Amino acid sequence: MKVILLKYNAGNIQSVSYALERLGADFEITDNVEKILSADKVIFPGVGEASTTMASLKSKKLDQVIRNLKQPVLGICLGMQLMCKHSEENNTACLGIFDEVVKKFEASKEFKVPHMGWNNLILTNSWPEKTLENSSVYFVHSYYVPVNQFTTAVSDYIVPFSAAMKKDNFYAVQFHPEKSAQAGEQILKSFLDI
Repeated sequence: MKVILLKYNAGNIQSVSYALERLGADFEITDNVEKILSADKVIFPGVGEASTTMASLKSKKLDQVIRNLKQPVLGICLGMQLMCKHSEENNTACLGIFDEVVKKFEASKEFKVPHMGWNNLILTNSWPEKTLENSSVYFVHSYYVPVNQFTTAVSDYIVPFSAAMKKDNFYAVQFHPEKSAQAGEQILKSFLDI
């Protein structure tokens, strides 16, 4: 099985690659369209800002490639947000795989933004698997996807939000599985086993 880790200006490619190495996955970091199209699985990582990241994807024509992939695709953090149709972050048009708008958390005396830390998962669907109910996973984000028809796991910070989503062959997580210890490893493994 060949796994592609999408190469673009994402900040967490190295940590995701270390997690894949720990799982013994055969993977390659590339932006080569032919290799992406022929991969068995594609991972779309992401730490960064929405508008510059979308500009980077468009400059390499990866926006069209990602939208049209037929194999399982996993979006992580910003990767998940960019799979939505629009982000409030710099008023950015995104990929539109999920027909949802990414919102900014509103900070308060009680809640700091960005949301950084460990939160539990409440599962609402069959992915991730039920054994991960109430597992703690690691988040770092200022923007979130509201709970919607594609939500498969919810977490709560200021408001309930989508911690994981799924639509057809597209899987997405707001948290960082590569930094979420055993639960994160289990999620990456379950994606690789699809």
